[in-house]
Amino acid sequence: MRDPVTTVTGITYDRESIQQWLATATVCPVTKQPLPPTSDLTPNHMLRRLIQAWCTANAVDRIPTPKSPLQRSIVLKLIRELNRRPDADRSTQMNALTIIDKLAAENDGVNRHIMAEAGVPNAMLSFIVKSFKIGEILGVEEALRVLKLTWTPEAEIGFVGDNSDVIESIMWILKIEIEDSAKLNALIALKNLIEIEISTLIEKLSFEFFEEMVRMIKEEKFAQAAIQVLIETCSWGRNRAMIVAAGAVAELIEMELRSNQENKRATEVVFGLLAQLCSCAEGRQELLKHAAGMAVVAKRLLRNSAATDDRALCVMESVARFAATKEVVAEMLRVGAVAKLCMVMQADCADYLKRKAREILRLHSSDWSNSPCIQVYLLTRNPR
Repeated sequence: MRDPVTTVTGITYDRESIQQWLATATVCPVTKQPLPPTSDLTPNHMLRRLIQAWCTANAVDRIPTPKSPLQRSIVLKLIRELNRRPDADRSTQMNALTIIDKLAAENDGVNRHIMAEAGVPNAMLSFIVKSFKIGEILGVEEALRVLKLTWTPEAEIGFVGDNSDVIESIMWILKIEIEDSAKLNALIALKNLIEIEISTLIEKLSFEFFEEMVRMIKEEKFAQAAIQVLIETCSWGRNRAMIVAAGAVAELIEMELRSNQENKRATEVVFGLLAQLCSCAEGRQELLKHAAGMAVVAKRLLRNSAATDDRALCVMESVARFAATKEVVAEMLRVGAVAKLCMVMQADCADYLKRKAREILRLHSSDWSNSPCIQVYLLTRNPR
């Protein structure tokens, strides 16, 4: 232990270790009692001094005394300096932003929690919007970095709901000359904002917004983040139609054709969006229009992950149920989609995936009954 702290359950842990645990769990590792991520962690000074004394006695590098927790009043003062009028001294604002950036960059969950509660994410969004309105990029990179580190959805709903310029401001960042890391943080911020699911915000997204997101998909370093943004907007049917009209389906297929299949998560998000888009007629039409559309879906089935399998089957079901002309049914057989469905029935995979595959096969069993793979399936299927 380097920084022993005691939780509300009475158990002492190393601060960094318990913070990492609380990032993904909400119970005490020892007692299994509820332990929210925002729980107070009380420094165990007696144990720390004992460890330091042992280090001194055994010629081991003495662990440093932890710094005092960040004071909320300090954060509020920095926010006030940052929120000065646009015509105020810019250097004062930048100095405050630099200090906030350094505080957020410290690997200290407590500090970030204090900053979030004090309204730092809100202040960063406000700074970005003001920078957009005056066309000033100075400090934008730092603001985006702090926003990423201190983001808390609950605190920002009011700000986003009252400021329609926030989406336009982030779109401005994606178009200007700025570091790639800043653009990536802008996409993450965009995803977080849309995730809040403010209907008035999502329903007002323009076609230009979706065109820009599709353009970002074409750049490999931004593709995954841009796709995740689009997935968050798919709750509205009009948005799905605009995403398709912006050319997303063809770009997703081309992205998979270029893929070396090493990044399984990237394929999952591609198929996550593809499944959403194929739930509408325009999306299915674009998939079938692409010469490799159905072939790519069939190829990825059983080759990536259970999540990809689920979404690939959703795409196949949408096509087989709502867009199955004779040509499409024949193409599914020709590119190996039917054979893959039979393989799902035989594979060691989840039962719900097998049920999906069975339903798709039943839709056109009369057309596919002469296929050799169907005959093999019928002969070897589980009689249950």
